[in-house]
Amino acid sequence: MELLLIRHALPVRLSRDDGGAADPQLSAVGQRQVERLAAWLESERIDAIYTSPLRRARETASPLAATRGLAPVVEPGVVEFDHQSSSYVPLEEIKATDYERWRALVVDGGLYAGVDLPAFRRSVSAALERIIAAHPGGRVAVACHGGVINAWTAEVLGVAHLFVFEPAYTGINRFLAAGSGERSVMSLNETAHLRDSTA
Repeated sequence: MELLLIRHALPVRLSRDDGGAADPQLSAVGQRQVERLAAWLESERIDAIYTSPLRRARETASPLAATRGLAPVVEPGVVEFDHQSSSYVPLEEIKATDYERWRALVVDGGLYAGVDLPAFRRSVSAALERIIAAHPGGRVAVACHGGVINAWTAEVLGVAHLFVFEPAYTGINRFLAAGSGERSVMSLNETAHLRDSTA
C-alpha cells in the first residue's frame, strides 16, 4: 500500500495565557496552501484520509476529503509531540526572524526538551502500522505534523536520530508498505503544488 504523510498547512501564531494547549487554526496563507494541495492531488485515487486531532491538521485534511466524499478519521497516534504546549509559533517564522532561537529550539533540542522521543517514535509507528494494516493495497493520506513525519521517516530508514529533514507546509511524503513487512521511502517533501505562489 501507499502511505502519504502530509504536513499541515501554515497556522496562525497562538499563545494562551490560561496555560491550556494552543490549537491554532490555519492562516490565510495556509488556506491557500490547502486549496492548492487538494487541486494537485485531485487526480490521484485516495481510499481513506486520516488526521491528527489538532485543528491545523484537521483543516488541512478537510478539503482533500471533501473532493472525494470521504470523512477524515481522527487518529490520536499521529498528534505532534508538543501538542500540550500553551503557545504555537511557526518554526519557519522563528528561523527567518531569530535564527539563534531557532537553532536552540531545533538543532540543540530545546523544542523537545523533556519529551520522551523514543516513546513518541513508537507511538507514531504503531499508529501508522494500524493504518497500513487497515488498508492493504490502498492509498491513504494522513494529515499530520513535522515531528510525526520525521519519526516515521527515521523508522523506515532505520536511523537513530529522530529529525531527518524539515518537512514543508503541505509537503507530501510518500512511503510504500508491503504486506511482507518491508517499508520504503518513495519521496520526501513534494511541494510542486506551491510553485509560483506566495503560499
